[in-house]
Amino acid sequence: MPALLCGCGSAPGPRFEGGAQPSARPPAPSPEPSFSPPAEPLPSLEPTTRAPEHPPEKTVNWYMSQVPKFTKAPRPEPVDVPHGSATPWWSRVPTQHRVAFITIDDGGLSRTSEALELIKRADIPVTMFLNSPAAANHTAYFKAIQATGAHVQNHTVTHRNLKGQTYDFQHKEIKDCSDRLEGLFGARPYLFRPPFGNYDGVTLKAARDCGVRVSLFWTQTVHEGVVRYQTAQKVVKPGDVMLMHFRPALADDLIGALKAMHESGVTPARLEDYLPRST
Repeated sequence: MPALLCGCGSAPGPRFEGGAQPSARPPAPSPEPSFSPPAEPLPSLEPTTRAPEHPPEKTVNWYMSQVPKFTKAPRPEPVDVPHGSATPWWSRVPTQHRVAFITIDDGGLSRTSEALELIKRADIPVTMFLNSPAAANHTAYFKAIQATGAHVQNHTVTHRNLKGQTYDFQHKEIKDCSDRLEGLFGARPYLFRPPFGNYDGVTLKAARDCGVRVSLFWTQTVHEGVVRYQTAQKVVKPGDVMLMHFRPALADDLIGALKAMHESGVTPARLEDYLPRST
């Protein structure tokens, strides 16, 4: 994987660099990754990472100036994924590498040029979980992100709550989304996030039958630049999965996530490098 955040154009120089460790305080020792998050985790009501203040006119160059300098990410090592009739349900990738992952959901609400240019110029590794109608309506935008190395993964067709629905309903939502995304982007999704993070045993069985390897929750959410944690420990741990959405403040969310990672001593990495299509 190439070094992250290689600047280009009028932006500042490379932002992800090898060499010295981040200047942030050393993080607390990380516990073993959790494979089974609580059934209904509650977000923290006290965010500890605040949205950055910025000048009246937000520009891509300003956002680029806010990107922390990271050490080079370690060479990725794919993790083992259990076999069986249902996908595993993970909120954290089981790796001890000091890396974390950025995921962006939905796609239909907003697609800002600032976020697109920030991802491109800063070479931020992201994974997109798209609803297929949004992907079809705004294909060029998402292809521009895909061209940075990002992958497009499954977030259903209609964004309906799957929990409690029949097998046929859930299977159709997942399969039809994968069919459409494969046609648009040339690769079939193999990771899945159910809308709202709601699922049941039927969801995980239907996902496996549709070729999904892992169904994913998250460990932090980011909105308007504010990071909210799902656990009492306000730190981004190795393997954590950060959730944001294609919304107007996505560029702020990306900066908030990167700063939270930097403060925690972890480096952004590409989710699919640790969860490849097959091993």
